[in-house]
Amino acid sequence: MSAGENRLAAIIEACRRQDRASQKELYQLFYSFALAVAMRYTASAEEAREIVNDVFFRVFTKIDHYNAELPFKAWLNKVAVHSAIDYYRKYHSHTAPMAELSDAMGVEVDNSLFSRLSADELRALVQQLPPAYRMAINLYAIEGYNHQEIANMMGITEGTSKSNLFKARAKLKQLMLQQEVIRR
Repeated sequence: MSAGENRLAAIIEACRRQDRASQKELYQLFYSFALAVAMRYTASAEEAREIVNDVFFRVFTKIDHYNAELPFKAWLNKVAVHSAIDYYRKYHSHTAPMAELSDAMGVEVDNSLFSRLSADELRALVQQLPPAYRMAINLYAIEGYNHQEIANMMGITEGTSKSNLFKARAKLKQLMLQQEVIRR
């Protein structure tokens, strides 16, 4: 174990004992990481900061659930994703777009278009998507969940998950065309 890993293990162990100084240190070490994850799921920095607050509340109250044999960052990422899902359910699930799948069927999506964008350009475009589409893109393409897993996490059908992903890709292409990121 490296010195950094030993230090993190000591901080986590102190957090298990609810040591406030160690909680603050853990928060400072991983705030940027948690914020970056939350930003993928939100349209604003304000929403992302709300999610991060929930992330660290969960981390500190459920630190005993963390398996020290596994990477802490992976566990923190999972906590952040689930916090973002809960935030979506609480504030956005009732605002899910009602467009029919047939509305998006006329748009061909060449996935290679997305590879032309920088990570920051793609993130900015994804943040412009409606919340349900943003969740679909992030959970499927970034986090690697399959549609059945997404359906279970989001409380939707597998078909709705597939539809949201399809419509998200179509909407991203539309945004790219509107902003002249790609040529028609």
